[in-house]
Amino acid sequence: MSQTAASALSVFRHRDFRTYQIARLCAVLAMQIESVAIGWQVYEVTGSALALGYTGLSQFIPFLAFCLVGGQVADRFDRRIILAICQSVMLLCSLALLAFSLGHIRDVRFVYGVLVLFGTARAFYAPAGSAMTAQLVPKDELTRAVAVNSTTWQVATIAGPAVGGVLYGWAGATGAYLGSASLCALTVVWILSLKVRTGRASAQPLSFTTLVAGLGFVRRQRLLLGSITLDLFAVLLGGAVALLPIYARDVLHTGPFGLGLLRCAPAAGAAAVAIVLAMRPLGGRAGWKMFTAVAIFGAATLVFGVSKSLPLSLVALAIAGAADMVSVVVRHTLELMATPDEMRGRVGAVNMMCIGASNELGEFRAGWLAEHVGAIPAVVTGAVGTLAIVAIWAWGFPELRKVDRLESAGHTSPPEPQPAEASTAQAG
Repeated sequence: MSQTAASALSVFRHRDFRTYQIARLCAVLAMQIESVAIGWQVYEVTGSALALGYTGLSQFIPFLAFCLVGGQVADRFDRRIILAICQSVMLLCSLALLAFSLGHIRDVRFVYGVLVLFGTARAFYAPAGSAMTAQLVPKDELTRAVAVNSTTWQVATIAGPAVGGVLYGWAGATGAYLGSASLCALTVVWILSLKVRTGRASAQPLSFTTLVAGLGFVRRQRLLLGSITLDLFAVLLGGAVALLPIYARDVLHTGPFGLGLLRCAPAAGAAAVAIVLAMRPLGGRAGWKMFTAVAIFGAATLVFGVSKSLPLSLVALAIAGAADMVSVVVRHTLELMATPDEMRGRVGAVNMMCIGASNELGEFRAGWLAEHVGAIPAVVTGAVGTLAIVAIWAWGFPELRKVDRLESAGHTSPPEPQPAEASTAQAG
């Protein structure tokens, strides 16, 4: 094994990190399988692009409402237990969707109701999961751990839609939801087997001030503010995931398996880049590389939007996913390096709120626009908007543009004074 590959795999020396990766793999596989089944089933029942948009909105509204609370909970309680409880709720959601399929229910409002519960669970799961990584590996291995995290996510995102498409084609929505529920149950088992006890990172009493402290911290950290909002608006405008069922059936004329391929193509590109970054960290001029990557993401989305060929569409989506991965690694590494542990849950909540807005709200934007002007114009105009955002942010955030090596990028201003809290406070 080469020295570079050995360095990339060094994070797997840590038992809890290995276990956490298995849990993440199962969790993301479950989510992706379920997402393919929901998208195809809703569009099959309704034939409406707007109905697909509502699947994203149903998750986004509760996620937005509870994510800051989830961040505060992640800083006050054992993050392992939070993850296990949330994943158990997601298991119940999969079982509810299974009942929807077995009962041959045609009212998709039932699906939206389940997705509201799912979005609520994610609001607590995401901040705790984001903060967990920093407690599983030493700080000098954090950049590689972030890349490995992303690799795990993308591998599951590659396999999940393909498996979901196969299960849906073979056993219908029932088979897909049963597979998702089984993986959720395995995730709970793996999470509970973690030996790390995160305890209480924050000792401050609950208040509105502590609730919104993550927002204030991000606002003062220009690097975080720039990287998070760049991703927010780029994906909000350029995301096309909600419209993939329309492209699969009406533009590219393929079936559920073709939809699975379209869903996994961005993850295939992203996984390839994540593996490279795990072995060879990004190096210098990370800020410029991030802006370039987001511009490539917008251009590749534009190509996908006008493509009538399945192979070309798959290549364009793979390039978009590869470019997006560079942005993900830069943003998440900056977040973990620049944030003290007692703030990681709340800052992670802010980041996850923006990711949720860009993904779920972006799905609603795409669905609403496609309903009024068509799927192709909806994707093309969004991609052009992404390219405009890159130019505006490159001008408006010179600090981010000038970031050199991620390993040396720290917070540029101190966190808000919190005299009632010791930064090293930990509980059992």
